[in-house]
Amino acid sequence: MQNNDENRLGGRIARYARVGTAMGGLAARLAGERVLGIPVQRDKHAAELRAALGGLKGPLMKVAQLLSTIPDALPREYVQELAQLQADAPSMGWPFVKRRMASELGPDWQSRFQTFEHTAAAAASLGQVHRAVGLDGRRLACKLQYPDMASAVEADLRQLGLIFAIFERTDSAISTRQIQAEIGARLREELDYEREAKHARLYRAMLADTPGVHIPEIVGDLSARRLLTMEWVDGRKILEFVAEHPESRDELAMNMFRAWYVPFYNYGIIHGDPHLGNYSVRPDRSINLLDFGCVRIFPPRFVKGVIDLYNALRTDDHDAAVEAYRVWGFGNPSKEVVDVLNIWARFVYAPIMDDRSRRIEETNAGHYGRETAAKVHAELRRVGGVEVPREFVFMDRAAVGLGSVFLHLKAEVNWYQLFQGLIRDFDVDALTARQAAALAAQGLSPPA
Repeated sequence: MQNNDENRLGGRIARYARVGTAMGGLAARLAGERVLGIPVQRDKHAAELRAALGGLKGPLMKVAQLLSTIPDALPREYVQELAQLQADAPSMGWPFVKRRMASELGPDWQSRFQTFEHTAAAAASLGQVHRAVGLDGRRLACKLQYPDMASAVEADLRQLGLIFAIFERTDSAISTRQIQAEIGARLREELDYEREAKHARLYRAMLADTPGVHIPEIVGDLSARRLLTMEWVDGRKILEFVAEHPESRDELAMNMFRAWYVPFYNYGIIHGDPHLGNYSVRPDRSINLLDFGCVRIFPPRFVKGVIDLYNALRTDDHDAAVEAYRVWGFGNPSKEVVDVLNIWARFVYAPIMDDRSRRIEETNAGHYGRETAAKVHAELRRVGGVEVPREFVFMDRAAVGLGSVFLHLKAEVNWYQLFQGLIRDFDVDALTARQAAALAAQGLSPPA
């Protein structure tokens, strides 16, 4: 039987109408500004765009977050306004909650809980979270997917493609074909809460022996394709915690570094969404890592390429850098393109190059990487542009996103020693075996 939330033609058409009108205006203005030289009041129009889309649930906010890590893909004013859409969209009411829960757990679903709060405790881009108490007395978090999200994702990705098409016609620095493919693949995966449950269990296994990190336990018999139930974990927002406990900055930064990079260097897997809402701080200063919809599984050769590029930069070995970029998926880059890519690579790797305690960015810039990204973008345009490979998108997003958090924390850590501890005994064959075993245990497939 087809569920009402499948990718329906009617849902797509309605979504196209609303998103298309607003995004079409954006495309026209950007084209006019870049091609015809017509000035645009960006602040005003960006606010108008958000107003037109306000209350519209779905992936637009996530797309905006992704765009913010791609140099100059959209003017900053638009990215900032689009990122606020989540706050504009109110949670769905009790009638929706009852229908969703009945469709996922059956008509007697309420008998499977001691209590279930009618009002959502939190709202996100694709779903909302309700507090509950299980029959065993455990406090629970139940994430319910909003209706028609498959239609919303397809409609928004189509409009995103149109915006990228306008962008590429007016700026040749970056080909976005692979970026679009990667964003589309990850967003479609996020609709599958059964897959997210597997990701969460995978992370519990990978980080079981890592101090300072906590992954909530999934409650499988209270979860389904559009319902994800897990233990409720208490925690505070990281910047609020640090404001009261400034001496915790370095410890929190190290816990977060391990939470993201132990899985990557040991298993070739990374949490692709280091958004501030996706982790919290426990009283003992360990962190809760949350929301496993956006998880990227890399071929082991890609992880080796990341380490090889690090070593190539340390020894100034141009040929080794070229080979690392090839492994990353950059094709057969020219010397000029490699020199430009190295500007960005040297920036990202800088904290792990020096064996000393330091801040993540010693210039203390307000926005991590913005000046470097702008320089790289201008240089790429000069040398004829580049196509960004799919694997690079979320690896880069994690590096930039975490770097921004570390910048706000003002943490001073010996990043070099942390990194060396992860790669000291690196062996690509051992990683391949560990990854295969970990994925098989959760019923997940290895990367192509």
